[in-house]
Amino acid sequence: MVEKIKIAGIAGSLRKGAYSKAVLNAAKELAPEGTDFEICGIEDIPPFNQDMEGNMPNSVKEVKAKLMAADAIVIVTPEYNFSFPGVLKNAIDALSRPEGGKSANPFDSKPLAIMSNSPYMLGGSRAYYQLRQVFVYLNANVLNRPEVIIPFVNDKLDKEGRLSDEATREHIKKQLEALVQAVRKKSA
Repeated sequence: MVEKIKIAGIAGSLRKGAYSKAVLNAAKELAPEGTDFEICGIEDIPPFNQDMEGNMPNSVKEVKAKLMAADAIVIVTPEYNFSFPGVLKNAIDALSRPEGGKSANPFDSKPLAIMSNSPYMLGGSRAYYQLRQVFVYLNANVLNRPEVIIPFVNDKLDKEGRLSDEATREHIKKQLEALVQAVRKKSA
């Protein structure tokens, strides 16, 4: 059985005051006892092309190593134009590709939780479901429930940009508990 569970988190937005980063920071804060939650930045991952597979940039290697070492992954995505951001897709493409003959996919068979957010009524639900499809191909064990889809996220932050809505925080906490349970079940 896994003693201390390592969770790696990625925010799918690069904006300095991104709502996704606020949600990811809240997830780190709300992670169950006995977890080590590390936020992995994707801002330094260059545009992916298959020529990189022979010699991945250090920025990709570093994030990939953190994901490989993690017992579970959390992805928080905004919704842009009815989908998840291209920067997140780019990072997933780069991180999931082989390098120098190694076919290590850090998402393969790993428990994964998705959270979406938007300042609009649907809370990024279209991005949420499209991102799930990508992780089906990558063979991640995506949690089905509870879903965390956060509408009107901009109204749920305090003046410092911290997620302060208690109902949303409680829902995130429940998803993280389910994620930890999935890790424990997998390692039993």
